[in-house]
Amino acid sequence: ATPTQMAWLTATEIGAFVLLSLPAGVWLDRVHKLPVYVTGESLLAVAVASIPVAWWLGLLTMPWLYVVGFAIGAVHTVAGSAAQIVLTQIVPRERLVEAHAKNALANSTAEVAGPGAAGVLISLTSAPAALVADAVLLAVSALILRGLRLNEVLHTSTERFHSALRAGLAFVAGNRLLVTMACIVGGWQMCHNIALVVQILFATRELGLTAGGVGLSYIALGVGTIIASTLGHRLANRLGPGPTLVVGLAVCAGGWLLGALAPQNALGRFVFAAMLTAFGVGATLVFITFLALRQAATPAPLLGRMTSTMRWLILLPAGPGALLGGWIGEHVGLRYALAVAGFLCLLVALAAWRQPVIRHMRKLPMASGAHRA
Repeated sequence: ATPTQMAWLTATEIGAFVLLSLPAGVWLDRVHKLPVYVTGESLLAVAVASIPVAWWLGLLTMPWLYVVGFAIGAVHTVAGSAAQIVLTQIVPRERLVEAHAKNALANSTAEVAGPGAAGVLISLTSAPAALVADAVLLAVSALILRGLRLNEVLHTSTERFHSALRAGLAFVAGNRLLVTMACIVGGWQMCHNIALVVQILFATRELGLTAGGVGLSYIALGVGTIIASTLGHRLANRLGPGPTLVVGLAVCAGGWLLGALAPQNALGRFVFAAMLTAFGVGATLVFITFLALRQAATPAPLLGRMTSTMRWLILLPAGPGALLGGWIGEHVGLRYALAVAGFLCLLVALAAWRQPVIRHMRKLPMASGAHRA
Protein backbone atom coordinates (compact mmCIF):
# COMPACT_ATOMS: atom_id res chain seq x y z
CA ALA A 1 0.00 0.00 0.00
CA THR A 2 1.14 3.53 -0.72
CA PRO A 3 1.05 6.23 1.96
CA THR A 4 -1.98 7.70 0.22
CA GLN A 5 -3.81 4.35 0.30
CA MET A 6 -2.99 4.03 4.00
CA ALA A 7 -4.41 7.51 4.48
CA TRP A 8 -7.66 6.60 2.70
CA LEU A 9 -7.92 3.39 4.75
CA THR A 10 -7.70 5.44 7.95
CA ALA A 11 -10.08 8.07 6.58
CA THR A 12 -12.80 5.50 5.75
CA GLU A 13 -12.82 4.30 9.35
CA ILE A 14 -12.97 7.87 10.63
CA GLY A 15 -15.74 8.63 8.13
CA ALA A 16 -18.02 6.19 9.93
CA PHE A 17 -17.58 8.17 13.15
CA VAL A 18 -18.37 11.44 11.43
CA LEU A 19 -21.53 10.11 9.75
CA LEU A 20 -22.97 8.04 12.59
CA SER A 21 -21.86 9.54 15.91
CA LEU A 22 -24.63 12.09 16.43
CA PRO A 23 -27.66 9.88 15.62
CA ALA A 24 -26.04 6.99 17.53
CA GLY A 25 -25.90 9.13 20.67
CA VAL A 26 -29.63 9.88 20.59
CA TRP A 27 -30.39 6.21 20.06
CA LEU A 28 -28.06 5.07 22.86
CA ASP A 29 -29.83 7.34 25.36
CA ARG A 30 -33.02 5.32 24.67
CA VAL A 31 -31.75 1.72 24.79
CA HIS A 32 -29.81 -0.63 27.07
CA LYS A 33 -26.11 -0.17 26.36
CA LEU A 34 -24.66 -3.57 27.32
CA PRO A 35 -26.46 -5.52 24.53
CA VAL A 36 -25.20 -2.94 22.02
CA TYR A 37 -21.64 -3.50 23.30
CA VAL A 38 -21.98 -7.30 22.98
CA THR A 39 -23.39 -7.07 19.45
CA GLY A 40 -20.59 -4.74 18.46
CA GLU A 41 -17.89 -7.19 19.55
CA SER A 42 -19.60 -9.93 17.52
CA LEU A 43 -19.76 -7.75 14.40
CA LEU A 44 -16.09 -6.84 14.80
CA ALA A 45 -15.23 -10.55 14.76
CA VAL A 46 -17.14 -10.98 11.49
CA ALA A 47 -15.49 -7.93 9.90
CA VAL A 48 -11.96 -9.01 10.82
CA ALA A 49 -12.61 -12.62 9.73
CA SER A 50 -13.70 -11.42 6.29
CA ILE A 51 -10.13 -10.29 5.49
CA PRO A 52 -8.42 -13.73 5.60
CA VAL A 53 -11.49 -15.25 3.91
CA ALA A 54 -11.14 -12.79 1.04
CA TRP A 55 -7.41 -13.53 0.92
CA TRP A 56 -7.98 -17.28 0.67
CA LEU A 57 -10.48 -16.70 -2.14
CA GLY A 58 -8.08 -14.44 -4.01
CA LEU A 59 -10.44 -11.48 -3.67
CA LEU A 60 -8.55 -9.29 -1.21
CA THR A 61 -8.13 -5.73 -2.52
CA MET A 62 -7.67 -2.28 -1.06
CA PRO A 63 -11.33 -1.39 -1.82
CA TRP A 64 -12.40 -4.35 0.32
CA LEU A 65 -10.17 -3.13 3.13
CA TYR A 66 -11.85 0.25 2.81
CA VAL A 67 -15.24 -1.44 3.26
CA VAL A 68 -13.99 -3.36 6.30
CA GLY A 69 -12.46 -0.18 7.73
CA PHE A 70 -15.78 1.63 7.41
CA ALA A 71 -17.60 -1.30 9.06
CA ILE A 72 -15.14 -1.36 11.97
CA GLY A 73 -15.47 2.39 12.35
CA ALA A 74 -19.27 2.09 12.44
CA VAL A 75 -19.11 -0.56 15.16
CA HIS A 76 -16.66 1.48 17.23
CA THR A 77 -18.90 4.51 16.83
CA VAL A 78 -21.96 2.84 18.31
CA ALA A 79 -20.67 -0.01 20.47
CA GLY A 80 -17.61 1.97 21.58
CA SER A 81 -19.80 4.75 22.91
CA ALA A 82 -22.01 2.17 24.63
CA ALA A 83 -18.95 0.64 26.31
CA GLN A 84 -17.86 4.02 27.71
CA ILE A 85 -21.33 4.65 29.13
CA VAL A 86 -21.52 1.18 30.70
CA LEU A 87 -18.49 2.08 32.83
CA THR A 88 -20.27 5.14 34.26
CA GLN A 89 -23.15 2.89 35.37
CA ILE A 90 -20.81 0.71 37.40
CA VAL A 91 -18.41 3.27 38.91
CA PRO A 92 -19.23 6.32 41.11
CA ARG A 93 -18.46 9.59 39.33
CA GLU A 94 -15.83 10.66 41.86
CA ARG A 95 -13.79 7.55 40.97
CA LEU A 96 -13.98 7.89 37.18
CA VAL A 97 -10.31 8.83 36.70
CA GLU A 98 -9.27 5.81 38.78
CA ALA A 99 -11.68 3.57 36.87
CA HIS A 100 -10.46 4.71 33.47
CA ALA A 101 -6.86 4.25 34.61
CA LYS A 102 -7.56 0.69 35.74
CA ASN A 103 -9.50 0.01 32.56
CA ALA A 104 -6.54 1.30 30.55
CA LEU A 105 -4.25 -0.97 32.59
CA ALA A 106 -6.39 -3.97 31.66
CA ASN A 107 -6.23 -2.93 28.01
CA SER A 108 -2.48 -2.47 28.32
CA THR A 109 -2.03 -6.14 29.11
CA ALA A 110 -3.58 -6.95 25.76
CA GLU A 111 -1.53 -4.25 24.04
CA VAL A 112 1.67 -5.87 25.32
CA ALA A 113 0.67 -9.47 24.60
CA GLY A 114 -1.26 -8.79 21.37
CA PRO A 115 1.44 -7.25 19.14
CA GLY A 116 4.01 -9.74 20.40
CA ALA A 117 1.70 -12.65 19.65
CA ALA A 118 0.93 -11.12 16.26
CA GLY A 119 4.64 -10.85 15.48
CA VAL A 120 5.17 -14.51 16.36
CA LEU A 121 2.11 -15.66 14.39
CA ILE A 122 3.12 -13.63 11.33
CA SER A 123 6.66 -15.00 11.51
CA LEU A 124 5.53 -18.60 11.89
CA THR A 125 2.49 -18.55 9.61
CA SER A 126 1.17 -15.42 7.88
CA ALA A 127 -0.66 -12.15 8.53
CA PRO A 128 -4.05 -13.70 7.55
CA ALA A 129 -3.57 -16.39 10.20
CA ALA A 130 -2.99 -13.68 12.80
CA LEU A 131 -6.29 -12.07 11.77
CA VAL A 132 -8.08 -15.40 12.21
CA ALA A 133 -6.79 -15.51 15.78
CA ASP A 134 -7.95 -11.90 16.21
CA ALA A 135 -11.47 -12.80 15.04
CA VAL A 136 -11.63 -15.77 17.41
CA LEU A 137 -10.58 -13.62 20.38
CA LEU A 138 -13.21 -11.01 19.51
CA ALA A 139 -15.84 -13.75 19.51
CA VAL A 140 -14.61 -14.88 22.93
CA SER A 141 -14.85 -11.28 24.14
CA ALA A 142 -18.50 -11.13 23.05
CA LEU A 143 -19.22 -14.37 24.95
CA ILE A 144 -17.59 -12.98 28.11
CA LEU A 145 -19.61 -9.77 27.88
CA ARG A 146 -22.82 -11.78 27.55
CA GLY A 147 -22.18 -13.09 31.06
CA LEU A 148 -22.24 -9.62 32.65
CA ARG A 149 -25.24 -8.62 34.74
CA LEU A 150 -26.03 -4.93 34.83
CA ASN A 151 -29.11 -3.29 36.34
CA GLU A 152 -29.37 -0.52 33.82
CA VAL A 153 -31.98 2.20 34.34
CA LEU A 154 -33.43 3.65 31.15
CA HIS A 155 -34.27 7.35 31.19
CA THR A 156 -37.49 7.50 29.19
CA SER A 157 -38.00 10.50 26.95
CA THR A 158 -40.89 11.78 24.88
CA GLU A 159 -38.62 14.05 22.85
CA ARG A 160 -38.65 13.57 19.11
CA PHE A 161 -35.41 12.30 17.59
CA HIS A 162 -34.31 15.62 16.09
CA SER A 163 -35.23 17.53 19.25
CA ALA A 164 -33.18 15.11 21.34
CA LEU A 165 -30.29 15.46 18.91
CA ARG A 166 -30.39 19.26 19.19
CA ALA A 167 -30.56 19.01 22.99
CA GLY A 168 -27.35 16.99 23.07
CA LEU A 169 -25.56 19.43 20.77
CA ALA A 170 -26.83 22.38 22.80
CA PHE A 171 -25.60 20.84 26.06
CA VAL A 172 -22.08 20.37 24.71
CA ALA A 173 -22.05 23.80 23.04
CA GLY A 174 -23.10 25.44 26.31
CA ASN A 175 -20.41 23.80 28.42
CA ARG A 176 -17.10 25.63 28.22
CA LEU A 177 -15.08 22.68 29.50
CA LEU A 178 -16.52 20.29 26.90
CA VAL A 179 -16.01 22.75 24.03
CA THR A 180 -12.42 23.42 25.09
CA MET A 181 -11.61 19.73 25.40
CA ALA A 182 -13.20 19.00 22.03
CA CYS A 183 -10.88 21.52 20.38
CA ILE A 184 -7.79 20.28 22.24
CA VAL A 185 -8.33 16.55 21.80
CA GLY A 186 -9.50 17.15 18.22
CA GLY A 187 -6.16 18.80 17.51
CA TRP A 188 -4.40 15.85 19.12
CA GLN A 189 -6.40 13.43 16.96
CA MET A 190 -5.28 15.28 13.84
CA CYS A 191 -1.63 14.94 14.90
CA HIS A 192 -2.14 11.31 15.86
CA ASN A 193 -3.54 10.43 12.44
CA ILE A 194 -0.78 12.30 10.61
CA ALA A 195 1.68 9.98 12.36
CA LEU A 196 -0.51 6.88 12.31
CA VAL A 197 -0.72 6.52 8.52
CA VAL A 198 3.07 6.64 8.05
CA GLN A 199 4.63 5.04 11.12
CA ILE A 200 4.41 1.40 9.96
CA LEU A 201 5.66 2.33 6.47
CA PHE A 202 8.46 4.29 8.13
CA ALA A 203 9.41 1.27 10.23
CA THR A 204 9.44 -1.17 7.30
CA ARG A 205 10.81 1.01 4.47
CA GLU A 206 13.28 3.31 6.21
CA LEU A 207 14.26 1.34 9.31
CA GLY A 208 14.13 -2.10 7.69
CA LEU A 209 11.82 -3.86 10.17
CA THR A 210 10.02 -7.00 9.03
CA ALA A 211 6.27 -7.42 9.58
CA GLY A 212 7.03 -9.62 12.58
CA GLY A 213 9.52 -7.04 13.84
CA VAL A 214 6.90 -4.32 13.66
CA GLY A 215 4.52 -6.47 15.70
CA LEU A 216 7.17 -7.04 18.34
CA SER A 217 8.03 -3.31 18.38
CA TYR A 218 4.44 -2.53 19.28
CA ILE A 219 4.99 -4.26 22.61
CA ALA A 220 6.71 -0.98 23.51
CA LEU A 221 3.41 0.84 23.03
CA GLY A 222 1.76 -1.51 25.50
CA VAL A 223 4.57 -0.91 27.98
CA GLY A 224 3.89 2.80 27.72
CA THR A 225 0.19 2.35 28.38
CA ILE A 226 0.95 0.16 31.41
CA ILE A 227 3.23 2.86 32.83
CA ALA A 228 0.61 5.58 32.34
CA SER A 229 -2.27 3.37 33.50
CA THR A 230 -0.40 2.54 36.70
CA LEU A 231 0.74 6.08 37.48
CA GLY A 232 -1.93 8.15 35.73
CA HIS A 233 -4.39 8.19 38.62
CA ARG A 234 -1.69 9.31 41.06
CA LEU A 235 -0.44 11.94 38.62
CA ALA A 236 -3.99 13.27 38.16
CA ASN A 237 -4.43 13.41 41.95
CA ARG A 238 -1.18 15.36 42.33
CA LEU A 239 -1.42 17.73 39.34
CA GLY A 240 -5.13 17.66 38.63
CA PRO A 241 -6.84 16.10 35.59
CA GLY A 242 -6.45 19.24 33.45
CA PRO A 243 -2.65 19.60 33.76
CA THR A 244 -2.30 15.80 33.40
CA LEU A 245 -4.05 16.03 30.04
CA VAL A 246 -1.49 18.65 28.94
CA VAL A 247 1.37 16.41 30.08
CA GLY A 248 -0.04 13.63 27.92
CA LEU A 249 -0.12 15.89 24.87
CA ALA A 250 3.49 16.98 25.41
CA VAL A 251 4.73 13.40 25.81
CA CYS A 252 3.06 12.36 22.54
CA ALA A 253 4.65 15.33 20.76
CA GLY A 254 8.09 14.45 22.09
CA GLY A 255 7.70 10.85 20.96
CA TRP A 256 6.85 11.77 17.36
CA LEU A 257 9.71 14.28 17.17
CA LEU A 258 12.08 11.61 18.50
CA GLY A 259 10.83 9.12 15.91
CA ALA A 260 11.45 11.61 13.10
CA LEU A 261 15.14 11.65 14.12
CA ALA A 262 15.55 7.84 14.16
CA PRO A 263 18.71 6.82 12.24
CA GLN A 264 18.56 4.09 9.57
CA ASN A 265 20.36 1.45 11.63
CA ALA A 266 19.79 -0.81 14.63
CA LEU A 267 19.65 2.22 16.94
CA GLY A 268 16.80 3.60 14.85
CA ARG A 269 14.71 0.54 15.64
CA PHE A 270 15.11 1.20 19.36
CA VAL A 271 14.19 4.84 18.77
CA PHE A 272 11.05 3.68 16.93
CA ALA A 273 10.13 1.53 19.94
CA ALA A 274 10.79 4.50 22.24
CA MET A 275 8.44 6.61 20.09
CA LEU A 276 5.71 4.00 20.56
CA THR A 277 6.33 3.92 24.31
CA ALA A 278 5.99 7.71 24.49
CA PHE A 279 2.75 7.54 22.53
CA GLY A 280 1.44 4.83 24.88
CA VAL A 281 2.18 7.01 27.90
CA GLY A 282 0.87 10.23 26.40
CA ALA A 283 -2.28 8.88 24.78
CA THR A 284 -3.28 7.05 27.95
CA LEU A 285 -2.85 10.19 30.06
CA VAL A 286 -4.91 12.17 27.53
CA PHE A 287 -7.78 9.73 27.45
CA ILE A 288 -8.15 8.74 31.10
CA THR A 289 -8.46 12.44 31.98
CA PHE A 290 -10.52 13.40 28.91
CA LEU A 291 -13.05 10.61 29.47
CA ALA A 292 -13.33 11.23 33.21
CA LEU A 293 -13.74 15.00 32.84
CA ARG A 294 -16.43 14.85 30.19
CA GLN A 295 -18.39 12.11 31.96
CA ALA A 296 -18.22 13.84 35.35
CA ALA A 297 -19.56 17.06 33.81
CA THR A 298 -22.59 15.40 32.17
CA PRO A 299 -25.94 14.37 33.69
CA ALA A 300 -26.80 10.69 33.22
CA PRO A 301 -29.73 11.21 30.79
CA LEU A 302 -27.39 13.04 28.40
CA LEU A 303 -24.40 10.70 28.54
CA GLY A 304 -25.14 9.00 25.23
CA ARG A 305 -25.59 12.24 23.31
CA MET A 306 -22.63 13.90 25.00
CA THR A 307 -20.38 10.89 24.30
CA SER A 308 -21.33 10.67 20.63
CA THR A 309 -21.16 14.45 20.14
CA MET A 310 -17.70 14.67 21.71
CA ARG A 311 -16.42 11.70 19.72
CA TRP A 312 -17.81 13.30 16.57
CA LEU A 313 -16.15 16.63 17.32
CA ILE A 314 -12.72 15.24 18.17
CA LEU A 315 -12.67 13.01 15.09
CA LEU A 316 -13.65 15.70 12.59
CA PRO A 317 -9.96 16.77 12.29
CA ALA A 318 -8.75 13.15 12.19
CA GLY A 319 -9.70 12.49 8.55
CA PRO A 320 -7.91 15.59 7.21
CA GLY A 321 -4.98 14.66 9.45
CA ALA A 322 -4.77 11.18 7.92
CA LEU A 323 -4.91 12.58 4.37
CA LEU A 324 -2.29 15.22 5.23
CA GLY A 325 0.01 12.58 6.71
CA GLY A 326 -0.37 10.42 3.61
CA TRP A 327 0.39 13.37 1.31
CA ILE A 328 3.47 14.41 3.28
CA GLY A 329 4.69 10.83 3.51
CA GLU A 330 4.35 10.25 -0.24
CA HIS A 331 5.51 13.62 -1.59
CA VAL A 332 7.96 14.89 1.05
CA GLY A 333 9.06 11.96 3.18
CA LEU A 334 7.81 9.58 5.86
CA ARG A 335 9.94 10.99 8.67
CA TYR A 336 8.79 14.52 7.79
CA ALA A 337 5.20 13.46 8.48
CA LEU A 338 6.28 12.35 11.97
CA ALA A 339 8.05 15.67 12.49
CA VAL A 340 4.95 17.64 11.46
CA ALA A 341 2.80 15.56 13.84
CA GLY A 342 5.18 16.25 16.73
CA PHE A 343 5.50 19.98 16.05
CA LEU A 344 1.74 20.50 15.71
CA CYS A 345 1.09 18.48 18.87
CA LEU A 346 3.48 20.74 20.80
CA LEU A 347 1.40 23.71 19.65
CA VAL A 348 -1.77 21.92 20.81
CA ALA A 349 -0.21 21.27 24.24
CA LEU A 350 0.77 24.93 24.52
CA ALA A 351 -2.72 26.05 23.51
CA ALA A 352 -4.23 23.68 26.09
CA TRP A 353 -2.04 25.06 28.89
CA ARG A 354 -3.11 28.59 28.03
CA GLN A 355 -6.77 27.70 28.72
CA PRO A 356 -7.65 28.45 32.38
CA VAL A 357 -10.46 25.88 32.35
CA ILE A 358 -7.80 23.22 31.69
CA ARG A 359 -4.83 24.64 33.60
CA HIS A 360 -6.84 25.20 36.80
CA MET A 361 -8.87 21.95 36.63
CA ARG A 362 -7.54 20.27 39.78
CA LYS A 363 -10.49 17.97 40.45
CA LEU A 364 -13.45 16.48 38.58
CA PRO A 365 -16.38 18.86 37.99
CA MET A 366 -19.97 18.26 39.03
CA ALA A 367 -22.60 17.47 36.45
CA SER A 368 -24.61 20.54 35.47
CA GLY A 369 -27.99 21.05 33.88
CA ALA A 370 -31.62 20.37 34.64
CA HIS A 371 -31.17 16.61 34.56
CA ARG A 372 -28.67 16.33 37.38
CA ALA A 373 -27.92 12.67 38.13
